[in-house]
Amino acid sequence: MKSSFDEMNGAHQQVRDHYKTYQQWLARQPEASMHARREEAEMIFRRVGITFAVYGAKDEDGAGTERLIPFDLIPRVIPRQEWVDMEAGLRQRVNALNRFIHDVYHGQEILKAGIVPAEQVLKNAQYRPEMAGVNVPGDVYSHTSGIDIVRAGNPDGSGNYYVLEDNLRVPSGVSYMLENRKMMMRLFPDLFSMHRVAPVQHYPDLLLETLRAVAPAGVNEPTVVVLTPGMYNSAYFEHAFLAQQMGVELVEGQDLFVREGFVYMRTTQGPRRVDVIYRRVDDDFLDPQAFRPDSTLGCAGLLDVYRAGNITLSNAIGTGIADDKSIYPYVPKMIEFYLGEKPILHNVPTYLCREKDDLQYVLDHMHELVVKEVHGAGGYGMLVGPAATKAEIAEFSAVVKGNPTNYIAQPTLSLSTCPTFVEAGIAPRHIDLRPYVLSSGKGVQTVPGGLTRVALKEGSLVVNSSQGGGTKDTWVLEA
Repeated sequence: MKSSFDEMNGAHQQVRDHYKTYQQWLARQPEASMHARREEAEMIFRRVGITFAVYGAKDEDGAGTERLIPFDLIPRVIPRQEWVDMEAGLRQRVNALNRFIHDVYHGQEILKAGIVPAEQVLKNAQYRPEMAGVNVPGDVYSHTSGIDIVRAGNPDGSGNYYVLEDNLRVPSGVSYMLENRKMMMRLFPDLFSMHRVAPVQHYPDLLLETLRAVAPAGVNEPTVVVLTPGMYNSAYFEHAFLAQQMGVELVEGQDLFVREGFVYMRTTQGPRRVDVIYRRVDDDFLDPQAFRPDSTLGCAGLLDVYRAGNITLSNAIGTGIADDKSIYPYVPKMIEFYLGEKPILHNVPTYLCREKDDLQYVLDHMHELVVKEVHGAGGYGMLVGPAATKAEIAEFSAVVKGNPTNYIAQPTLSLSTCPTFVEAGIAPRHIDLRPYVLSSGKGVQTVPGGLTRVALKEGSLVVNSSQGGGTKDTWVLEA
C-alpha cells in the first residue's frame, strides 16, 4: 500500500487508455497559454466570490481572511467501469449507514449483538439522546453524504480505492464541483467535444428533488429553505450558491420562528410555513432551547417541531454518530449486519487508540502513521507522522496519551497522484475524491464524479483547502 499510483501514466510511463486523448491534447498546449487560462480562471472565481474563510487566520488589519481555493486546469479522469463499481459501493455504504443511524435511535440491534460497542455509541459526543424513538421520513437520516475516497498503489502497479472517511452531517464542497465543471467548459470547450464526459450540472435539481421527497407526510407542495450560520461561515458561498441554484430561500436562524407546532419564516408578505430545512448549521446550534442556550444561529423550539414530525431537517439531528472517526472502522460490519452483503468499497486499516493494544502500537509507530482526532475536520487536529519532526511527534504522543479515546490512527497511504499544473510546470500531486450521494428513502442517487481535491505542496498528502490544497474537475467518461 506504500507505492503511489499514477492516475494518468501506467508502467513505463505508458499513458492509460482513458487519458490518451487528453494527454495528446495537453502535449500540444503552449505553457504560456495554460498560464493565461489559469489567470483567467482565478480572475473569474474572484469576481464571482468563490472563496472560503480561513478560521484563525487574520490579515494585517486583524480581520479574518478569505481565500480562493486554487483551481487546477488538469482534470482527474475516471473510466466508466471504475465509476460504475464505485457508485455501487457508495450506494451500499450510505444505505448501511442510514440503517445504522435508525437502529441506534430505535432498536439498537447492532449494539445488542455486540458488533459495535455500545459505549462507543451511547457515550459519544455525536449521539443525541433527544432523537431516541423519533421517526424521520423514509427512515433516512443522511440525505446528502460526502464520502472521501482515496486510491493507493499496490506493488504490482495497480491501484485500489479505499474509503478514508464518511461525511454525513453537513458535507461541503459540492459548489466547487459544479463551478469547476463550468470553468473547464468555458476555458476548454474543445476538450468536451473530444470526450464524452458525464454531466454534473443537474446536481441542484437532484438535491431539490431529494429534499422535497422527504417533506413531512401530507405536504404536497413543500417549502424548502437553506439554513446558513451567516456570511462569516467558511462555506457561506456554497450555502448561497445552492439556494440560488435550487430557487429556494437562504435563511438565517433569526428569519425563522416557531408557532403552534410549526416553523415559519419571516417574509415581506408575512409569515410562510417551512416544511424542509436543508441546514448547514451543526446540531449544537440548531435550537437554543434544546442544545446550546447561547446559540443565535438556530431557531428556538425547532426540536419540538421536528420530534412532532412537522418539519424535516436535512441532514437529521444526530447523524454525526455515523461519521465519527471512531465508528468508521465498524462500517464494513454494518454492511454485513444490515444488508447481508460483503463491502464493495474497503476501509483503510484503522487503529482505535481507546483500545490498549492499538494505543501502544500507535505510540510506538507514530512516525509512520496518520493520527487524527475522532471529531476533527478540515485537516486540523491531526499528525502526519512521516512529515513530522521528533519534537512534534513527542508533543502529539503526550496529547494522545492524555485522551486516547479522542484519537484514531491509520497507515500513511501514498495517495494516488495526478498531473497538476504548478508554477514549475506539470508535476504529479496527491489527490482524493469526494463523491456526493443523495438519499430520500425512494432511492439513492449520485452525479458522476465528485470533487477531486489536490495537495499542491510537493510531497504533501493533506488535500484540505484549509491546509493549502486545491481542486480539480472530475471527469467520468461515458464511453
